Order: sequence, then C-alpha cells, then structure tokens
Amino acid sequence: MTSQCPFCARAATGNAEFANAYALAFPDDYPVSPGHTLVIPRRHCRGLFDLNPDEYAAVWALAREVHDTLYQHLHPDGFNVGANDGAAAGQTVPHAHIHVIPRFDGDVPDPRGGVRWVMPDRAAYWEGSDL
Repeated sequence: MTSQCPFCARAATGNAEFANAYALAFPDDYPVSPGHTLVIPRRHCRGLFDLNPDEYAAVWALAREVHDTLYQHLHPDGFNVGANDGAAAGQTVPHAHIHVIPRFDGDVPDPRGGVRWVMPDRAAYWEGSDL
C-alpha cells in the first residue's frame, strides 16, 4: 500500500462491491455513465503490465464479474472496457486499474470508434471510406 495512492486508501477500507484474492472493484468517483466501475489490483502497482500473472488474471476475471453483474442489473447496450497505462496514455492515478463502462444507445450522438477517440484526429477512420 502507498499512503499517497487514493486507490490504495480505498482498498484499505475493505469497502468494495466486488473482490477476489488479488483484486477489487468499486464505483468510479467520476462516472461517465451509470455503473462505471473501476477494477484494481490489491497490490499497489503502476500499470497493468507490471502485475504478476496471478494478479493479471484476477483483475480480468473480476472485470468479467463486474461486466456480468452490470449487464444483469442495468441492461446496457454495450460496454467500453479498458485501461490508461502510463501518463502518456492519460493515466491520472498511478495505480493499475481497468474501467468497465456500460454504454447505452443514444448516450452519445455517434459512438463509432469507441476508445479510438483518445486520439481525436485519428478516430474517424471510416470517413471517406465505405464503412
């Protein structure tokens, strides 16, 4: 645990909606949609690729459990699932985490491209094509 890390502080409370031996999950404090949930490893680690194989598997297994529960309760039309790994990728909390974000028809005018919009000038690859 790192005393300065907000996710470590959250993990120390034991207050998680989902948990397994190596990971836990809780609602995002700044959700972009209803049900937006973060899945984190229990051990403080900067990026997903710094996790050992057991932690990596556990984080993704918990992401699946979060997905299944959110689907059952909220009935979203889709999901964005992903991670920002490193400051250059937009990571603002230096503790590995996965976003599980339910998506609903009409929540944005045109959802095509999904996570590609992290690079707005390159996202709409279909413009000028037959897609």
